[in-house]
Amino acid sequence: MSNTIEVNCTKKNLKLIRDFVSEYLRALALSDILMNQIVLAVDEICANLIIHANHEDPSKFISLTIKEQQSMLRFEISDRGLAFRRSEYKEPNIEEHIRLGKRGGVGIALVNRIMDKVEFISSDNKNTCLLYKKI
Repeated sequence: MSNTIEVNCTKKNLKLIRDFVSEYLRALALSDILMNQIVLAVDEICANLIIHANHEDPSKFISLTIKEQQSMLRFEISDRGLAFRRSEYKEPNIEEHIRLGKRGGVGIALVNRIMDKVEFISSDNKNTCLLYKKI
């Protein structure tokens, strides 16, 4: 079973993506906590792509495909914006962020904690983030 949604890069489309993922997950009878964590992780990556990689340019698009493979969910999120450079990414201290009341900057760290595997691939002007979650 595979499902795909494509939206243009405006923040208001994050709700469409969250609803799309929730709808898909609802059929799998997962716990609410697990469902919410997965929705949060996918939302975080999509928000980063819309805001940082594509500068909220409505003429650009991101697509999300959900695939199920032997008790594993695979979320494939693609765009043609600026590539995320994982090699330059430094994991923040989340507790320190909370203590200082800092906003933002912990999304990828959160995604890394929620998902079982996170990959970023760039080729031919196309960037893809793959998120894997055992269910």
